[in-house]
Amino acid sequence: MNAEDEAQESQNTTEKIDQGNDDEQIIDLEAEEFLDDLEEGVRAEKDLAQELEEMSQKARENWDKLLRVQAEMDNLRRRTEIELQNAHKFALENFAKELLPVIDSLELGLQSATADTPEVAKLVEGSELTLKQFKSAFDKFNIVAVDPSGEPFDPGFHQAMAMQPTDEAKPNTVLNVFQKGYSLNDRLLRPAMVVVAQAIANDETPHIDEQA
Repeated sequence: MNAEDEAQESQNTTEKIDQGNDDEQIIDLEAEEFLDDLEEGVRAEKDLAQELEEMSQKARENWDKLLRVQAEMDNLRRRTEIELQNAHKFALENFAKELLPVIDSLELGLQSATADTPEVAKLVEGSELTLKQFKSAFDKFNIVAVDPSGEPFDPGFHQAMAMQPTDEAKPNTVLNVFQKGYSLNDRLLRPAMVVVAQAIANDETPHIDEQA
């Protein structure tokens, strides 16, 4: 091999080395670009996941708000229905209270009408008829008399005017009714005024025989 051939071979070897270096640089650039694209994809995926989580959180909050609004509307509807029912049931409350003294007067008049004369008999007959009509109207509108004689004392419907010691009735039962009470659809219009039985206290103080 002459000198010219050796020079040509050396040049070819150098070109191959340079070409290899260029290929390696290209590969490195492609790897860097791939890594950059990969990192950008990961960041985009994280951003998308975060955005999805935020949207899910907003959706849950809006759903909770919807449930609360629906519950409030249901409560409002129930309260309105109850108020309307009470308005219908107790619309006559004040009017009924005004009628109670009239009923009391009629009953007292009948109790005190003891004279045996035709005039008194006609008066009694008319009062009884009027009282019967009142009671019929009361029954129609569910106005009920509270007449608890002999029943256990109930502070929700009875008003104790006095306590009377006795051994003829159980303690805390109604002995006598001064004035009947009334209720409208189970709501108290007026409590019954009553006397309540009380147990007789035992006198445990020893008696001294003064004759001893």
